Amino acid sequence: MNILNRRTFFSTLALAVALLPHIHAIAQGALPAGPITMIVGWPAGGPSDNVARLTAVRMSEALSQSIVIDNKGGAGGNIGSDATARAKPDGSTIMLATVASHGLNSALYPKLNHDPMKDFAPIGMITTSPSVLLVPANSPFLSVADLLKAAQTRPGKLNYGSGGVGSSQHLAGANFKKITGADVTHIPYKGTAPAMTDLMAGRVDFVLTTGAMSFIRSGKLRPLAVAARQRLPALPDVPTFEEAGVKGFHTDSWYGLVAPAGTPRAALDKLNAALATALSNPEVQKQFLDQGSLPVKPMGVDEFWSFVQQQMPLAAEQVRVSGAKAE
Repeated sequence: MNILNRRTFFSTLALAVALLPHIHAIAQGALPAGPITMIVGWPAGGPSDNVARLTAVRMSEALSQSIVIDNKGGAGGNIGSDATARAKPDGSTIMLATVASHGLNSALYPKLNHDPMKDFAPIGMITTSPSVLLVPANSPFLSVADLLKAAQTRPGKLNYGSGGVGSSQHLAGANFKKITGADVTHIPYKGTAPAMTDLMAGRVDFVLTTGAMSFIRSGKLRPLAVAARQRLPALPDVPTFEEAGVKGFHTDSWYGLVAPAGTPRAALDKLNAALATALSNPEVQKQFLDQGSLPVKPMGVDEFWSFVQQQMPLAAEQVRVSGAKAE
């Protein structure tokens, strides 16, 4: 090494050493001090809320920083999305993104107060959950065939509940109607939890939803089929719709995290790393599987945003094919 190169090397090394404390400080200061708010655009107790709370607990541990859930239900998740888009973009506010907030709503609602891509910044993917067709425990329907026969003999008399207009349950039900030709009526609720309450009470005939394993295990609800290409590990005895005689009906919900647009990349990366740490926990993986969710490959910030961009037109096509509208 000549003298000039040696001087350059040692000068660069000295600069790097001098910058180490600052680099460490940036890493530590990527997020503001104090609690982080995770906005959930659905009421407490539903599938989205369950995913958010499980994720928040483990991310809090990874960050050594508390994450507080703020449920802002209504308008198919749009109220929560609006609040997140307006929040300060410093990493102190994040949101549970879903197939509704970043897919279905753009096609269902003629006018939104936010842009699902431009007004948000990506953090990462959490999980996916195939829909399950559920009926009350005392329902006379023991199979999908039973339900379809009743819908045929009593057109317009059966109904299905959902977490609201534009929710994944709404779209799943609309697509079920489209594919099977079943004449059933949509009953929207202000969130999945009240829809499930009425389902268990027998005030609605069925719901197509995710995250209802506790109700199934307790015997309050009966699963008839799963809208996946293969049976769920949590429900090995429940057939897929293909096995139940309904061809081409596959529907699921995905869950991820986003922040307001303009949130610094350092904050996004730190949140993504905490999310990856949380999801790598074997206990978390087991809990998601027990809830009827499926593990997903860890995604970086940019990979997750590419996924969302790919899902947007697919969701719009689901809305078009189903004929569903924001009522």
